[in-house]
Amino acid sequence: MPVDPTLSQSAFGLRFEWGLSGADAIVDGTDVAVIVDVLSFTTTLTVAMDAGIDVIPSRWRDDRASQLAEEFDAVLAVGRSAAAPGQISLCPATVRTSPAPVRLVLPSPNGSTIADELSSRVDLCVGASLRNAVTVGQWIRATRPNAVIAVIAAGERWPDGSLRPAVEDLWGAGAVIAALLDSGVADASAEAATAAAAWRAVERDAGSELRRSASGRELDAMGHPEDVSIAAEVGSSSCVPVLRGGVFVDATR
Repeated sequence: MPVDPTLSQSAFGLRFEWGLSGADAIVDGTDVAVIVDVLSFTTTLTVAMDAGIDVIPSRWRDDRASQLAEEFDAVLAVGRSAAAPGQISLCPATVRTSPAPVRLVLPSPNGSTIADELSSRVDLCVGASLRNAVTVGQWIRATRPNAVIAVIAAGERWPDGSLRPAVEDLWGAGAVIAALLDSGVADASAEAATAAAAWRAVERDAGSELRRSASGRELDAMGHPEDVSIAAEVGSSSCVPVLRGGVFVDATR
């Protein structure tokens, strides 16, 4: 269904929206899509990039994910609860404690799904977390100075499958947008400017705020507090994950 131009933010060169439906609404006419899924897809993605691992996003965790792993000669990440020592899951900590494969298939119901959907609709799809948000913003500005940019906060899901806006993704998206604004981008929608303001409000205490967030407390209750700590490593990574031929690779390598 066509989207009302006022909802598509088509009057602006820097846009922001939530989830797959939001991405679908604002992506037409954009050159670059930045996907943000802080807890945990894009955080795990940056940890993998730092380890030299290429990542194949998968919206499925069934036989189709296994087929992707076979096609790309890659290791398939297991579910969080199924990970044994030495196995990689969506938890970024497992990437650091397991032998590094050359390629990794990383299923995710939010970040991976949006990446897969947008890969054929934009020239460039980039993954960002709090760990690399500034680097991503600066890299886009340096390499695509006139690009129209859509920043997508992946969000989470309520039990009925509807979108649950997740504040950590608002902050991560806002961090990318703030870096773009600081580097000279002036044509931001009100939605994008508001995301940047949300990030600036917590920037000095991001770790504590992440732990206080609903998603942070959920991961802690699940026994994965280290994933929140890794997600809070603001500015620690200089990688720029870009999706090429269905594979995220580090554009800075």
